[in-house]
Formats: sequence, structure tokens, C-alpha cells
Amino acid sequence: MKKKRKTIWRLWAKALGEKSGKNDREADTIAWIRTFIFVSYLVTNVAIVANAVRHWNDNDYNRNPIQTGRNY
Repeated sequence: MKKKRKTIWRLWAKALGEKSGKNDREADTIAWIRTFIFVSYLVTNVAIVANAVRHWNDNDYNRNPIQTGRNY
């Protein structure tokens, strides 16, 4: 199980981009930072899409129309 988890982590780290760092520990830290940035982008985009879907056809027909003429 540990070997499988290590393999999955290695693949995820490679998917994030080129290996950076002087050693494996530093490269893992950089991969964690990239993962955090990716997750924050993902959460932000999900929130934006959810807001757009929620208000997709959100028309209020009961409001008074804007009056263009003068009312004396």
C-alpha cells in the first residue's frame, strides 16, 4: 500500500510540472505548494461556476421598469 501511495504521489508531482529542488525533500515541498495553488484555483473556479449556474436565468419580472420620461 505504501509503495502504491508513493507511486501515485510521484505521478501527481510529475503532473504538476518539472521537478524542482536540490533534493527529494525540497522537491516534495515544492510539489505540495503547487498542489495548494492548484486546489485554490479549483475551488475558486467551482465557486464562480456555481454562482453563474445559480443565477443563470434569474430574472425578476415583478420590478418596476425604468422610467425614461419625466414625471411632473
